[in-house]
Amino acid sequence: MRLDDYRAVAPRGALDIIHRLAERLAGRRVLHVSAGRFGTGSAEMLTTVVPLIADVGIEASWEITGGDPPFYATARALGAALEGRERVLDDEALDHYVEMNRVNAKKLRLDADVVIVHDVQPATLVTDRPAEGRWLWRCHFDCSRPTRRAWSFMRRFLGQYDAAVFSLPKFTRRLTVPHYVIHPAIDPLSDKNRDLGPLQITRQLDALRVPRDRPLLVQVGPFTRAADPLGVVNAYRLVRRYHHVRLVLAGTAGEDQESVEVLGELREVAQHDPDVIVLELPPEAHLQINALQRAATIVLQKSLREGFGLGAAEAMWKGKPVIGGSAGGLTQQIIYDVTGYTVHSVDGAAFRIRHLLNHPELIARMGAAGREHVRRSFLATRHLTDSLALLIHVMR
Repeated sequence: MRLDDYRAVAPRGALDIIHRLAERLAGRRVLHVSAGRFGTGSAEMLTTVVPLIADVGIEASWEITGGDPPFYATARALGAALEGRERVLDDEALDHYVEMNRVNAKKLRLDADVVIVHDVQPATLVTDRPAEGRWLWRCHFDCSRPTRRAWSFMRRFLGQYDAAVFSLPKFTRRLTVPHYVIHPAIDPLSDKNRDLGPLQITRQLDALRVPRDRPLLVQVGPFTRAADPLGVVNAYRLVRRYHHVRLVLAGTAGEDQESVEVLGELREVAQHDPDVIVLELPPEAHLQINALQRAATIVLQKSLREGFGLGAAEAMWKGKPVIGGSAGGLTQQIIYDVTGYTVHSVDGAAFRIRHLLNHPELIARMGAAGREHVRRSFLATRHLTDSLALLIHVMR
């Protein structure tokens, strides 16, 4: 992956700024540490960012931590508890989690000018940090309302970092180290976001058995109460009284009981309504998601609780107006009445869908505005600019 590949899509002058910043970091080594190389969130972001950092002449590397099943289970439970969900965290399990990261620290090369540790699984590596170098904790989720037990445990490790980086100011908790904010971004050249021709879109939709004979309402997201796919179904039911539309709900089902229940309820809806299509997709279904969003008339992201998922930005990059919930990073991505609408209820979502369907010229205008908004604010080149600027600052 080369930075020059982005010249055609990035704002004018963006690459020149990146090269100027990179000159000030020549000869420095940057290390990212995360839980794995696949999936969404930090892994998806690092897949793009690390090669680009290396391409501008900075030594960049990416390590991942490993462990046994109890280690992974505890890390997942701790992450959920930091997001505010109740989880059992006993001392023995937490001690094992810390010990496994001590083992990881011995296996990994952790000497670098800046080490950026992502999210929860590798967070306690900081206890074995070398004497030299600056360490940053990068939190990709909302940890503003953690359980008391989880925060009491994690805070003593986070205080050993030199700084913490969050996706939104409101996602933070009080810490003794400086806080910084960097919004996530999409990779416009990835399979999930790159341009697709009409034939490619048709092939993907045919494989998914999604007809295109009427306007498509599409929501891509997890099958959870927080993402509110059932609320989207209710909004669709209000809309179809006036418009002949089809609804597609696509996502990856989790293994937890809530996801199983929500997916079961959605399948029951689809069984009785042929115009509701529920697609359970694998995590790597990037081309399918790309095609669905490009085929959509309107994209929904009606979350009741949201971190900083980039589904809205991905849809806007494809020229689609987005109707989203007033949660998390959605209010940052959607410019109200310019690139789409944020809503607070099922009735509000249905009203805005009908409004757009009644004014097709508005759909085109909002789609164009959304793509330009993403170009300026949510592309990987902007994220790289912010990241390099932060590296310069923390090494001063």
